[in-house]
Amino acid sequence: MNSDLTHLDEKKRPKMVDVGVKDETERVAVASGTIQMSREAYDAVIHQTTKKGAVLHTAVIAAIMGAKKTPDLIPMCHPLLLTSINCDVEELPELPGFKLTITCKLKGRTGVEMEALTGVSIGLLTIYDMVKAIDKGMVIKNIQLERKSGGKSGDFKRN
Repeated sequence: MNSDLTHLDEKKRPKMVDVGVKDETERVAVASGTIQMSREAYDAVIHQTTKKGAVLHTAVIAAIMGAKKTPDLIPMCHPLLLTSINCDVEELPELPGFKLTITCKLKGRTGVEMEALTGVSIGLLTIYDMVKAIDKGMVIKNIQLERKSGGKSGDFKRN
């Protein structure tokens, strides 16, 4: 593992990495996370009886928007021309709660891991916001990179 700090210049000042010298490759990142809630909150989301509307549809839109806005939120992220963002919501009645999985794709010079992770975070936060009147004790957890492909560092897959 490379221990060089790529976001610091020779005088230890923050800088954005120059990716212009890298080759363009197809890059894909998949991230996921969950939100756990009370049975009452879960049922309200499933039956669309919350006062704020269609929670899961709104969360998917928010997740996509979050992925697209990543360079506005994470200081050293490059603005990327994403070619695809897909958000999947899995119902987890045994939790109770939901799992969001985001897949981001592009052909470019830098990876899309941060976009996928940001999308998941924003989607889950949107669920929290829309359901907090029913359950303020919801827990967002396990936001993680599941896999990535492309680029110099190669492929990664969570075991």
